[in-house]
Amino acid sequence: MSFASDIVSRTKWGARDPKETETMQTPVKIVFIHHTAGKPCTTPEEDIKTVKGIQNFHMDERKWADIGYNFLVNNSGQVFEARGWDRVGAHTKGWNAASVAFSVIGNFNESNPDQRAIKAVLGMIQLGVDKGKISNDYKLYGHRDVGATDCPGKNLYEIIKKWKHYSEEKPTK
Repeated sequence: MSFASDIVSRTKWGARDPKETETMQTPVKIVFIHHTAGKPCTTPEEDIKTVKGIQNFHMDERKWADIGYNFLVNNSGQVFEARGWDRVGAHTKGWNAASVAFSVIGNFNESNPDQRAIKAVLGMIQLGVDKGKISNDYKLYGHRDVGATDCPGKNLYEIIKKWKHYSEEKPTK
């Protein structure tokens, strides 16, 4: 299943222009999974407001050049282009230039992500492989595997640890 036509582009969600960009060398060999640690969205209007809020937080509070992730996924499985496939993110300190990051909107320490979100993340990873943006032999990690954080939340982390490409070995560049 291809998600290419279902991705909400930066233009459609009203993204701000980035302060600067850095092109990423693809295919990457590492995929990181995050959660936003906020509340999940329940309406299309709330989705846009949330994605814009994340971008504003990253740019204005954290002083990053743009929204940190490559893609965001809501609980209904809708995918939002953040930095996209070809731009270095600001999602996983020390690993941004060597990886792509998908962040599921919500906090998954207490609740579980909807299966539509899981399906969308897996579909996007496969799309990245098909497009030559992610290597066929990629390794998948939760943010907590390389940082002092509970991201992507206890429940989402337990889910991704069962995925085929999840690696218990620490990543190498």
